Amino acid sequence: MKQVKILIVALFITQISFSQKKDENIGTEVVNVVKPYTPTISDAFKVKETPTLDDEDTSKKETIQYNIFSFPVASTFTPSKGRAASVDKSAEEKIFSNYLTLGAGNYGTANAELFVTENISNTDYFGGMLRHSSSQGGINDVVLDDKFFNTALDFTYGSRTRALSWNADLGYKNQVYNWYGIYPGTLDNATINSIDEQQTYHTLYVGGRLSLAESILKESTIKFSRFWDAFGSAENRFVAKPALEFDVVDQKIKTDFVIDYISGSFDKTFYGGSSFKYGFTNIGFQPSVKIQKDDLSLNVGVGFFYSAAQEAGENKFFIYPQVTGSYKIVGDLMIAYTGLEGTLKQNSYNDFVQENFFVSPTLAVVPTNQKYNIYLGLKGKLANSISYNIRGSYLNEENKALFKSNGYDESSANLEGYAYGNSFDVVYDNVKTISFFGELKADFSKNVSFGVNGTFSSYTMDIQKEAWNLPAIKLGANLDVDITPKWYSGMSLFFVGQREDQFIRSSILINYPIENVTLNGYFDLNAHVGYKYSERMTFFLKGNNLANQNYQRWLNYPVQGIQVLAGASYKFDF
Repeated sequence: MKQVKILIVALFITQISFSQKKDENIGTEVVNVVKPYTPTISDAFKVKETPTLDDEDTSKKETIQYNIFSFPVASTFTPSKGRAASVDKSAEEKIFSNYLTLGAGNYGTANAELFVTENISNTDYFGGMLRHSSSQGGINDVVLDDKFFNTALDFTYGSRTRALSWNADLGYKNQVYNWYGIYPGTLDNATINSIDEQQTYHTLYVGGRLSLAESILKESTIKFSRFWDAFGSAENRFVAKPALEFDVVDQKIKTDFVIDYISGSFDKTFYGGSSFKYGFTNIGFQPSVKIQKDDLSLNVGVGFFYSAAQEAGENKFFIYPQVTGSYKIVGDLMIAYTGLEGTLKQNSYNDFVQENFFVSPTLAVVPTNQKYNIYLGLKGKLANSISYNIRGSYLNEENKALFKSNGYDESSANLEGYAYGNSFDVVYDNVKTISFFGELKADFSKNVSFGVNGTFSSYTMDIQKEAWNLPAIKLGANLDVDITPKWYSGMSLFFVGQREDQFIRSSILINYPIENVTLNGYFDLNAHVGYKYSERMTFFLKGNNLANQNYQRWLNYPVQGIQVLAGASYKFDF
């Protein structure tokens, strides 16, 4: 055994020594690959999300019951009562049902207004109003009396419930004016002293309004008025406007009816001829449908009118487009709107007088056919407190009424107070008007508000030489300021551009030329300031025509200069 162990050790050492020997030429060897190695992937099996379990004990669901063990817990915590934070509230202004206003100023001006109302029951009420404004005149360089009086008294009785609302009205108005506008250099002193320039107008009316909440008959109005003057002129007018509204296939249908009857007469013509009459009955039917879809609002309608002449004139039938629409381009910031509308306008002696108190009681009265008015505008807000409105329009009117000076005929047999070139007639023509309107309103704060607007118009006539007494430019601005809780003030300014008129003087002996007169544009500055002495009493001071512009609103009719009116208003309850 010992010899065997020695022999094994000797062989091991010999092997190590041979393995450490370096062979500098190891030679070459060629390896031939008979077949390349192509690995394969065994089929994979997807493990099911819900495995099938054959074990019945495993597949059974254990029924679990939950129990809540509640028991009271003693607590020594006592919450304190919460208190609202104190807020300084302004005293709520008391609202009174009645008020009385009295004022007086230069030119012998007087102003009075009384309004009273009383609730007879929970639903019925009664109200009345008395208004008076007058001036004793005194305009510089005016040779005739230029005073005026305007007094109106109105009563109303009504009832308001959830299902029904109605009221009945009764009123009377008395107006006194003078034809004081004499063309310079036309009359001598003897003729001027012989003129009786005063005219008196009277208006008596009765009317009512009815509104039903749960009915297709919506708000409807009716009114009858009688208008007459001191020269034998008289006019009766009856206007009824019932309105129906109902839904058809989720669409709101609205139908307006119009019945407008007028009948009047004048005692004589301007040149002293016999009396003459006029009368028209206009009946209108105006259905429309309102379509609302997202930001688009569309009202599509048509107007059918029939005009029957009781005296001179022809019976006519009219069809008018009545389409309006709006689209919110950017919410309330920018809204585009447009329209194509027409209607039959009933003219009246009363309406002419309220627009121009110096017309003669010898007018031709016929309706105006407003064929269509196409307009396109944009309105919205520049900021939360600034709004704007711009619009362009094209209006086509047939028989549009225009005021034009009557002129003076020295040989006329008419010696009334309006026949000396100091009154106005109404002439008719087909007029096309292109106008642009712009308006900007701003509420800088709850105490300061401002507004400015302007209208620019261009007229095209068929017969008349000019659009008599229609201005091409009209501008206006206003500013209202609450200075303190007690003091407030305001200011308004308006400008009216040039107007055209014509004065015709005729005589048997002399051939006078026709005088085309351009009335200068004018601006009028008005302001007011007030002091709230108490919740009942307020004092005020008003100023009109503060720039003291001696302008003419109508040909040969200058206005009063600086006018100052001071007064007080008192609120009360019975």
